[in-house]
Amino acid sequence: MLIFDLSVIGTKIYERRRRCGLTQSEAAERAGLSERAYADIERGTANARIVSLLKICSVLGVTPDDLLTENSRCEADLNELWSELNARPIGEKKTAAAVLEALLRR
Repeated sequence: MLIFDLSVIGTKIYERRRRCGLTQSEAAERAGLSERAYADIERGTANARIVSLLKICSVLGVTPDDLLTENSRCEADLNELWSELNARPIGEKKTAAAVLEALLRR
């Protein structure tokens, strides 16, 4: 389902930017936007032009669908698990990959 609430879209942009390890200033610069324009979009106080939204998506490695539609509960759970796994040491990542590979080959 499409999201029309600018603050919800802004929150999704904020969360993704944080996961990418970027500051607002860095994300704005990479997207070719002023810091003020980017901050307003992220706060949900400005309606982004489609071109600006596409640039933000490119910087954050997401699709417009990721920002403009609701995540299913399963998707949200998977995203949370992925974030947690990315924060783990390499040894734990390798173990998790081996377990997943074994499960998929069954």
